[in-house]
Amino acid sequence: MGASRVVLNFQRRCCDAAQINPEVTVSDREILTEKQMATVESSTTDYSDLRAFFINCTLKRSPEVSNTQGLMDISIEIMRRNGVDVECIRAIDHDIAVGVWPDMTEHAWEKDEWPEIFERVMASDILVLGMSIWLGEKSSVATQIVERLYGNSHLLNDAGQYAYYGRVGGCLITGNEDGAKHCAMNTLYSLQHLGYVIPPQADSGWIGEAGPGPSYLDEGSGGPANDFTNRNTTFMTWNLLHLARMLKDAGGIPAHGNQRSEWDAGCRFDFPNPEHR
Repeated sequence: MGASRVVLNFQRRCCDAAQINPEVTVSDREILTEKQMATVESSTTDYSDLRAFFINCTLKRSPEVSNTQGLMDISIEIMRRNGVDVECIRAIDHDIAVGVWPDMTEHAWEKDEWPEIFERVMASDILVLGMSIWLGEKSSVATQIVERLYGNSHLLNDAGQYAYYGRVGGCLITGNEDGAKHCAMNTLYSLQHLGYVIPPQADSGWIGEAGPGPSYLDEGSGGPANDFTNRNTTFMTWNLLHLARMLKDAGGIPAHGNQRSEWDAGCRFDFPNPEHR
């Protein structure tokens, strides 16, 4: 790649298209390495009918620099260059109520932007949660988003399966010291429990050295140039794309033995009917 800046010319970024010029340049750094660009340029699969939704769960409001966004931008750019319709929001910039109901204005909250955000979740084939680490745990905002996703998990799709079936999920994590794998374990378990399909190696992170030190985007951190993080972020992104492509082409998860609507109606699938004599 040359020295020119990468311009992200579609609705998203840093992280809200409603407030940011869609032609804005995210940063002066090159987002993709030569290895990452090679994977894009050599791909022969069409992903242009896929949609991806990235939710940055940083504790920093815009326009403060988010190191988590810096890592997310790599995955976002790989998808964008494959024709994927990508959207990204910074959750903390939105008035998202606390709770586990689909709309918390029905439960004593004056305002709740989650119902509109949830529509964007459901319009996407891929969901990626980005988060920072605090005291070894994912950020409180990340926990809040998982709780709000859980609040909608009782909904069903047209096949009678839980609503998140047929979608894939992953996570990206930044911080200092340790905890990236712990956060990924918790987040990916939560997503699969809600119905998301988790591909191989569906997480990546950067944590730097133990103790106080530079964050991912800080000068001298080595974060954007870290080969281990770049490799894992690339693998995660392509695995999300591959699995989302497979699920879309297959029409989702086969609807047998996993339909809540049929179970509630009394169907026990391959079990013998106890009422049959």
